[in-house]
Amino acid sequence: MAACFIVVAGNIGVGKSTLTALLAQRLGWTPFYEPNADNPYLADFYRDMRRWSFHAQVSFLSQRVAQHKALLERDAPAVLDRSVYEDAEVFARNLYQRGALSGRDWETYQGLYRTMSSLLRPPDLIVYLRASVPTLMRRIVQRGRDYERDIAPDYLISLNVLYERWIGRFRASATLTIDADALDFVSRPDDLDAVIGQITRALAGCLPRGH
Repeated sequence: MAACFIVVAGNIGVGKSTLTALLAQRLGWTPFYEPNADNPYLADFYRDMRRWSFHAQVSFLSQRVAQHKALLERDAPAVLDRSVYEDAEVFARNLYQRGALSGRDWETYQGLYRTMSSLLRPPDLIVYLRASVPTLMRRIVQRGRDYERDIAPDYLISLNVLYERWIGRFRASATLTIDADALDFVSRPDDLDAVIGQITRALAGCLPRGH
């Protein structure tokens, strides 16, 4: 049986990377983090989405597929910070719906996504962190990334809508939705314990004994 792996999914600022790190530490799993720093188009994208959206999304797609493939080649459990599915079904689709991605670019991107994702084994579980836009905005400000400082609330609203649609119809893996508005994984250990309990129950026989 292939090693178990999960995805931590959710909108910008919801706490995916924090939870990924804490799960890896607690469960002894290998973490794979969102490759934002490695996307050479990201800062340009946030300044001019219409011009740079296709470039940024194709770069993310390439990185996500390579990351997904790398974790499948390891004979050890892993936790992945965001997935190739979200990039396509939430972020790229949002850009297309907002007119920042042309119809031609959208079809080209979708063709690449469908082909590449069909070659990958889905995760054993997707943990979807759900949070309101005020919570997301507050956390984005707190972490202080320069390229995120101009993100507008309406952009996060549209992403939240697409996240709900995506997770509601996703069938390739088991899913677990966690309301993250009132959670603080770092300062309140009980919050982390509760989330880990939900994850381990959802994974059933996938986890090694002792977790």
